[in-house]
Amino acid sequence: MSQHFFDQFLFVALPYVCLFTFFLMTIYRYRVQSFSYSSLSSQFLENKHHFWAVVPFHYGILVVTAGHFLAFLIPRSLLAWNSKPWRLYVLEISALAFGILTLIGLVGVIVRRMSSSKVRMVTTPTDWLLFLMLLVQTVSGVSIALFYPWGSSWFATNMSPYLWSILKLDPDVTFVAAMPWLVKLHVVLAFLTIGFFPFTRLVHVLVIPNPYLWRKTQVVRWYSRKEGKT
Repeated sequence: MSQHFFDQFLFVALPYVCLFTFFLMTIYRYRVQSFSYSSLSSQFLENKHHFWAVVPFHYGILVVTAGHFLAFLIPRSLLAWNSKPWRLYVLEISALAFGILTLIGLVGVIVRRMSSSKVRMVTTPTDWLLFLMLLVQTVSGVSIALFYPWGSSWFATNMSPYLWSILKLDPDVTFVAAMPWLVKLHVVLAFLTIGFFPFTRLVHVLVIPNPYLWRKTQVVRWYSRKEGKT
């Protein structure tokens, strides 16, 4: 299998399959199973480690995702910002910090689900696969920031044109063909996560805000009647 064919498959065919799956299945799930548009929170089962795992993960992933989205939308403005070295340093350090925050929160989420028998019982195989994909994606992202610095600039000059070419239905893989394998892995996993998105609990971000990022701790009490009493 030639490298050209391999790149065409990973960065042309796969993205379109994942994007098509995302839009088709997201709409289908909302129309047929709208009640499932929920995070299916397990906070009521175990709350001791819930806050310190979920909140860092959500803050981290939201900021990192927003940063990628802005770099995709306004690459020229990003390059203009990076033209000053101190601003480039601030952006790179901030992105790395939120990436590490995401990783810490995600590891906390996984450890919580593995260590709590109650939470583990309600964790589906789909959840475990999702956690694995997110973990590899986050580790690869942090690794890129460490080993291939100034990612905000080369994202604007290479990744943004590539992504726009995908949306314009005129894919140009030359922007990513020469990228290191770690960057390619990060890109492929991003598309796979998008394609897997409609089948997971992540769909709740489309219809429900995240008020628990700032709300007070919720206390749940259970009341049940003893057997033999009315």
